[in-house]
Amino acid sequence: MIKKKQSWFQIICVYKDIRMLRILLLGAISGFPWVLIASSLSLWLKEEGLSRSTIGWAGLIFGVYAFNYLWAPLIDRIQIPLLTKKLGHRRAWIIMMQIIIFLSLIVWSFINPTENLALLIFVGLVIAIASATQDITVDALRIEQINEGENKSMAAGAAIAVVGWWTGYKIGGVFSLFTAEYFENIGVTNYWQATFLVMSLIIIIMNIGLMFVNESIENDREIKQNENEKIISQKLKSQNFFTKICSYIIGTIVWPIISFFKTNGFSIALGILGFVFLFKIGEAFLGRMSIIFYKEIGFSKGQIAIYSKGFGWITTVVFTLLGGLMAMRAGTIKTMFFAGGLMALTNLLFAILAWTGKSELLFAIAVIADDIAAAFATVAFVAFISLLVDRTYTATQYALLASLGTAGRTTLASSSGALVDWLNGDWGTFFILTTLMVIPSLMLLWFIRKNINIVGK
Repeated sequence: MIKKKQSWFQIICVYKDIRMLRILLLGAISGFPWVLIASSLSLWLKEEGLSRSTIGWAGLIFGVYAFNYLWAPLIDRIQIPLLTKKLGHRRAWIIMMQIIIFLSLIVWSFINPTENLALLIFVGLVIAIASATQDITVDALRIEQINEGENKSMAAGAAIAVVGWWTGYKIGGVFSLFTAEYFENIGVTNYWQATFLVMSLIIIIMNIGLMFVNESIENDREIKQNENEKIISQKLKSQNFFTKICSYIIGTIVWPIISFFKTNGFSIALGILGFVFLFKIGEAFLGRMSIIFYKEIGFSKGQIAIYSKGFGWITTVVFTLLGGLMAMRAGTIKTMFFAGGLMALTNLLFAILAWTGKSELLFAIAVIADDIAAAFATVAFVAFISLLVDRTYTATQYALLASLGTAGRTTLASSSGALVDWLNGDWGTFFILTTLMVIPSLMLLWFIRKNINIVGK
């Protein structure tokens, strides 16, 4: 019997679920720190006279996102004193990380980059670690908002999470750029430091909103993990302090990885990991240097704010929701092929802009097209890895897959500034290379597409 596909109206109605509003806020909480350590920090260093290479290498602080899966199991088990009992396990961890980010912004407001570059980067690293740790809990809480087996709701939740992420990132970016430009125009010498001080207020607002996100108390995950530990302990035979420690380490860190390979098969699991690592590298190379390119080609902070952040946010929201609908109806894999091709094509627009010179119209078209491609790519990617995780190890497996994807975008893309310098500032060639970077991941996905173990491919 052939199952009839749901109508577009039935699929759209999935977005009406109240859980989507909570997921929206969680996404915004994840996206906001990237404003601080990505575009705002890059532009701050640029206006302080630091080289493109230095700015690019400063982006290595994003590397912590590639390794946050290592401490994900600990976050599942360790409770925050006082906060966990009052707020719940997941929310307590999020609040704790928000406090660290808030205090880091206060420290940044007193730093001179040219005199204390090492301290500035260290504080940026603290923000990145807190943000990466926060993301583990946010993603787990987001997935746990949706019941197991609700595949379309999971895809919708992925779309809403992406909308929330980009809302935190884009609106936060608009706020930071206009605030910095305002302080600069009225003659504030350390206008970026003042901007970060003002932005710390957003942290307080987000924490208030977090109180409205429900956290279900579910012990099944802990029960299953404890059962797996007992199995491991029995295989170790002897029962002592050392074997208990070994059982804990194997059960919380090694077993989730073993479970992933057993579920998918060794070769397909490797293919999935390779695809996750490579998929968004081209976009990351472009994104890391984009704001530097905009500045060098002659656009003001206000123009960057309007097209790259303001209009970009509207575009991202609309096309992320459409990407969610496409993922629910056509499947995540087809959506990723579509998004990958779109990413390659939109990168070519930046090459044309670099070769033709400053054009506000072409700038707007390129930025909006890039946001459309990123929206489709991100929602498909998030839905894809969300459906792959084992609920027994939600935080650990999702963190593993997400951090692996981040590894490609952060470690390799940190050389983006050096690549532009090596090309002697030839931005056109740089963007052509980012276009070609999309191809390997799509080839890999093509070979494994039929054997990936998810429902509604």
